[in-house]
Amino acid sequence: MSAAFIINPVAGGRRGGLPAGQRVKLVEQALERHHLEGRVELTRAEGHGRELARQAVADGCDLVVAWGGDGTINEVASQLIGTGTTLGIVRAGSGNGFARELGIPIRPGEAIEVTLGGRDLVIDVGEIGGHSFLNVAGIGFDAAMAAEFAFLGAERRGPVRYALQIARAAFAYPASHYTIEADGHRLEVEALVVAIANLAQYGSNAVIAPGARPDDGLLDAVVIEERGVLGRVGLVPRFFDRTIHKAPGVTILRAKHIIVRSDTSMAMHVDGEPQPGGLEIEARVRPAALRVRVP
Repeated sequence: MSAAFIINPVAGGRRGGLPAGQRVKLVEQALERHHLEGRVELTRAEGHGRELARQAVADGCDLVVAWGGDGTINEVASQLIGTGTTLGIVRAGSGNGFARELGIPIRPGEAIEVTLGGRDLVIDVGEIGGHSFLNVAGIGFDAAMAAEFAFLGAERRGPVRYALQIARAAFAYPASHYTIEADGHRLEVEALVVAIANLAQYGSNAVIAPGARPDDGLLDAVVIEERGVLGRVGLVPRFFDRTIHKAPGVTILRAKHIIVRSDTSMAMHVDGEPQPGGLEIEARVRPAALRVRVP
């Protein structure tokens, strides 16, 4: 087996990550221990992970490992979809929703051992607005939050910050009118959020789709209706105790193909990364499209 490790050297920030040199050393020691061929490369800018992963696949690597947050993992994975090359994960971001749901250890050394000695899980991949996503994409309030956290930067993120920012913004963010079609089922609603989930959580254990599974051939469209200011704030703890689906005004539509329309241009996020949307956003599932190394 040949492996390529693609490391985002700044993922996790100064407080949440090892220096780049120590990350490289950990990988090289693990490869030597397992008597495996491999290479280690550092990303230099946004989008560089895609280039490195594309080259690794072209060079015949069997395993490509992303060391970083959800954004880095998405970049690397986007080049592995449909290739049969396995994605490995060493988590180092602020939310780590995808890695958390798959049970990837938080300690880098343990996660590296999983990448080199774990089992392969074949999972679905979502597509929305021309972008692939592994975990959660969304429109509305959570897209606005993704943009805000991208602006804040890694040093100021984390579960407490997420909860506080969500609670604060909940007082001001306006609901929008959406028409949603999910495998022929039509819903018109004034909503705060339309989240489209392949796995259960955004990150930091904030769960948006408790029933979502990565290998069921379906996406979960989670629609959170306008419920007034107190109703909005009351939703916050439900994200963290996995009961959001039980809250009044929350509808979950499970489907292969989802179309969301609005009279005003919609912003969206893709695995936590802000992206432009439009008046119509289309999402669909690609079943069994990616191999991921898990414990």
